[in-house]
Amino acid sequence: MQEHFNEEIENLKTSLIKMATLVDDQVERVFTALETGDITLCKGIKAKDLEIDIYDNLIQTQCENILALFQPVAIDLRFVLSALMTNNQLERCGDIAVNIAQRVKKTTDMQSLIKESQILDMGQQAKEMLKNAIDALILNDLDIAQKVLESDEIVDNFNKQIFLFLVERMKTDIALIEPCSHLIVLIRNIERLADHATNIAENLVFYLEAKNIKHQIKLNPPTE
Repeated sequence: MQEHFNEEIENLKTSLIKMATLVDDQVERVFTALETGDITLCKGIKAKDLEIDIYDNLIQTQCENILALFQPVAIDLRFVLSALMTNNQLERCGDIAVNIAQRVKKTTDMQSLIKESQILDMGQQAKEMLKNAIDALILNDLDIAQKVLESDEIVDNFNKQIFLFLVERMKTDIALIEPCSHLIVLIRNIERLADHATNIAENLVFYLEAKNIKHQIKLNPPTE
């Protein structure tokens, strides 16, 4: 029974890693497309998202089977619960890659505005957060996970600054209303990508340390 359980756990880990690798590749491609304006990189993003969805269903089934057949406890139970939550975050990251690809196609002639607004810097930060979150997941590395958690505020600040910048540009040039609107949707998706990376890091902390740190700052604000 134990050997069968260990085998199922390893299969689940393998599925998570394969799904994470697919998501990482999707995100890398859409941000390269954003930076270069090369929309050919967006081809196949939607098809790959279907592959990610297949892994989503597979991992959910694997988790349900492990819970039903083996009734794991302690760290094994936390791993399965963490895998379920991480699976959900990865699937959403795949959806976001599709959304970003759609905005890239609509803003290919706005490269100067994209660079001026610091969207590329925001995207680089969010992309790095996701890569680190995936590395932390694969390596069970809490130090890397902590780097992800510390970076979330940087992306939030970019989001606020860029939003205000784009609003001001729309006020001064009516011709920029439509492209800036697309870019506002774009930065919202980038911000969400960073949030999902943060959630993956939080899930790893839950698995390895039995600590639920989600919403920790909001629920336990620092005292003056």
